[in-house]
Amino acid sequence: MNKKIKVIVISIIALLIVGMVVYPYIKPFFGNDDEGTQKGDKGKKGQNKILNVNAQVLDYESVEDIFRTKGVLIPDEEVQLSFETSGKITAIYFKEGSTVKKGDLLAKINDLPLQAELEKLETQLPLANDKVHRHKSLLEKEAISQEAYDVVVTELDKLNADIKLVKARIAQTELKAPFDGIIGLRDVSEGAYATPATIVAKLTKLSPLKIEFSVNESQAPYIKQGMPLYFYLDNDSVRYRASVYAVESRLDMQTLSLQVRALYPNSNGLLKPGHSATVELVLNQINNALVVPSQAVVAEMGRDIAFLYKDGKAMQVVLQKGLRTESSVQIISGLKTGDTLITTGVMQLRDEMDVTIDNISKN
Repeated sequence: MNKKIKVIVISIIALLIVGMVVYPYIKPFFGNDDEGTQKGDKGKKGQNKILNVNAQVLDYESVEDIFRTKGVLIPDEEVQLSFETSGKITAIYFKEGSTVKKGDLLAKINDLPLQAELEKLETQLPLANDKVHRHKSLLEKEAISQEAYDVVVTELDKLNADIKLVKARIAQTELKAPFDGIIGLRDVSEGAYATPATIVAKLTKLSPLKIEFSVNESQAPYIKQGMPLYFYLDNDSVRYRASVYAVESRLDMQTLSLQVRALYPNSNGLLKPGHSATVELVLNQINNALVVPSQAVVAEMGRDIAFLYKDGKAMQVVLQKGLRTESSVQIISGLKTGDTLITTGVMQLRDEMDVTIDNISKN
């Protein structure tokens, strides 16, 4: 009995295995029509999937070719102050970090020997003048020769020249501000011996400030005197306006760049030289241009394409691009005003794909 049961079980298992192998081949003859219809519907729905997108109605607008580079703020004028002669410093009249005016006396070198010499010469001046007047009267009376008169005149001229020379030497012992500005930290003290190589302090003119930067040879033709620009400082949200006042006469032979300087008024003196700055220049402005968002343009097979919305479908167009900015691109051909450009989901789009618009805007 057990033997018969085993045979039956084995037979059933064998039939099941054969059925599993044969079933896929005979299934089409016994398939469920409802199931086939349901699957067909699912396939059809997959083929007709509708993508939700955003779009933009195109119109003319202006586009700017903005060039950005790094620059540095430099003072309008700056000089390291030193004496024209040597001697012991007898007085310092400025305070470090203070504002000084052009001509202000900043420091003094010992000039006592020169002052004594000047006094000596000036005491001789009245006598020399009287001598000339007497000789002139005598000459008019023909009591002396012209030569005698010329000698005393020459002596007076020489005395005046000597006085002028001593005064010039005294002036060299005075250190005066050559322009208005802020004087920095001093490097000497009273009593120190100074020479023309001794730096007393640095004088800086902060208003206006200069912005120095360079442009590449491709941007060089656009740079002109009076051209406006804007610059930003790190950790400062203020947008500062300046204007180009000087352009180097030639490109640098090593870097093929052109050095440019602009002026910023800095009337309040808040900005300091030495800061780095991000400079923005509008090299070119195009009016009546078709401009689209960069994400709406796709590079494919060596060409640039975009998709227009027409009657519920995405229609592919081939573009020719022009000027590019950080977030947009000018379109030279392939689009026209009034076109409805699809701006989102472009990587999923295919030509004549069904789409529906969630949001539409105008530029």
